[in-house]
Amino acid sequence: MSKKNIIIIGAAGRDFHNFNTYYRDNEAYNVVAFTATQIPDIDGRKYPSELAGELYPEGIPIYSQDQLPELIKDLQVDECVFAYSDVSYEDVMGVGAIVNAAGANFTLLGPKGTMLKSNKPVISVCAVRTGTGKSQTSRKIIETLLEHDLKVIAVRHPMPYGDLNAQRVQRFATVEDLKAHNCTIEEMEEYEPHVARGNIVYAGVDYADILAAAENDPDGCDVILWDGGNNDFSFFEPDLAVTVLDPHRPGHELKYYPGEVCLRTTDVAIINKVDSAAEEAVQIVENNIKFANPNSTIIKAESTITVDQPESIVGKRVLVVEDGPTLTHGEMKLGAGTVAAERLGVKEIVDPRPFAVGTLAETFNKYKHVENVLPAMGYGEQQLKDLEETINKADCDAVIIGTPIDLSRVISINKPCTRVHYDLNEIGSPNLSDILKDFIQKHQLEKHPMN
Repeated sequence: MSKKNIIIIGAAGRDFHNFNTYYRDNEAYNVVAFTATQIPDIDGRKYPSELAGELYPEGIPIYSQDQLPELIKDLQVDECVFAYSDVSYEDVMGVGAIVNAAGANFTLLGPKGTMLKSNKPVISVCAVRTGTGKSQTSRKIIETLLEHDLKVIAVRHPMPYGDLNAQRVQRFATVEDLKAHNCTIEEMEEYEPHVARGNIVYAGVDYADILAAAENDPDGCDVILWDGGNNDFSFFEPDLAVTVLDPHRPGHELKYYPGEVCLRTTDVAIINKVDSAAEEAVQIVENNIKFANPNSTIIKAESTITVDQPESIVGKRVLVVEDGPTLTHGEMKLGAGTVAAERLGVKEIVDPRPFAVGTLAETFNKYKHVENVLPAMGYGEQQLKDLEETINKADCDAVIIGTPIDLSRVISINKPCTRVHYDLNEIGSPNLSDILKDFIQKHQLEKHPMN
C-alpha cells in the first residue's frame, strides 16, 4: 500500500502534538505539510527534522492556511487533519468544505489516538472557551494540593512560537526563566502566575518528552496538573477531568470545537463568573451541562476580583487592557479589568481604537466586536512595541491592567497603572476541596490527615 499524504491544519500547538503522537513514526502516512492560522509569523517556517524524526530528514514545511486548496492539489493530499481549538462548528465545517472541495478527506483525531498515559496521577483543567477562568481554577487546585504537602507539576498547553528545537522541553521555576526562554506575553500570562507561587511549569513541543521530564522532576512530583489552552482537550489521560464554563457566553459550550468534547468527557463542570453573569445565563449553562454530561459534578463559582491601589482609578478616565486571546478568538467584549472599572466607579472607559497603531490597529480591524478595551497582543517584538505605543498615545488618566501578568514589567507605560487580580471562589458545595479529598484518597497520596 502507498502512503497517505497528510496535511495537518493547526496553529502551533495541537497540530504538532497530533503529529508527534500519531504520525511521526507511522509509516502508513506521509505528512507533507502543516498549515497555520491564528498566530502571526508561524507560517513560512519548518517543523525541524530533529523533532520530525527519522521519516522526515528534511523536516516538514509550514504554510499559511490560506494556501490550503492549492496545497491539497499540488502535494496530492489524501487527507487533512484539523488540529486547533476554540473554533465554532460553523468555522470547523467551513474548513472541512474547503478540504472536501479540493478532493481530500477531512479528519478530527480524538483523545484515544493522542492522549499520553502518565505514571503519576493526572488532573486536567480544560474549558469550553478561551477566557473562562481556567488558569485561576488550576491555581486553586494546586494551592489545595499544596496544603497537603503534595508536589504538583503543572504542564501547560503548548505555545511554541519561537525556535521549535529550543522549545522541545521547557521548564519554568522562576520569573527569570521566562526571560531566558524569550517568552511572549501570552506565554508569560500562563506561566507567571504559577512560578510566582513557587510552582514548577513545563511546556514546549514534544509532550512525551515533557511528560517524562515532569514525572522525574528534580524537585519531585506527586501529581501532574494539565493546564489546558483555548478549549482543547488534554494531551494527557486524566484521572480527574475538570472543565470550566462561562455564563457570559451561554450556549457556547455546545457550539465550539473541541469545547463540547471537554464538557462531555469531564468529571467536574465548574460554572465560573456567576457573580457577574445574568441568572438566566447561568441557568442556560447549567441546563446544557445536564444535557451533555448528566453524570458530571456541577460546581458554581465566583471570579473574585481585587485591584491594586483602587483609589488611583476611582472617578478617573481609564484605559482598560485585557487578555488578548480572550478578546480576540475568545470573542469576549470585556474581561476582569472592565468589571473592576465598572464596580469601582471610574469616570469613563476610554475607547482605545483611535490610538491603536500597527498590529493593534490590524487587530481591531479583524475583530470588530472588540470596542472599549485594548487586547494585550504580545506574540513578538513588534506587537509589544505597538502595544506600548498605543497605551502611551491614549488620552486617559490611568491604565487598568486586566492581564494575568504585570505589563509594566515588559513595556514602559507613561501613565499611572494598576493591576487587577482574579481568583476562583466556589459557592457552597460540592466544591474543589471535596473533590480533591476524594482524589487524594483514591490515589493514596495522603501525607497527613485530611481536615
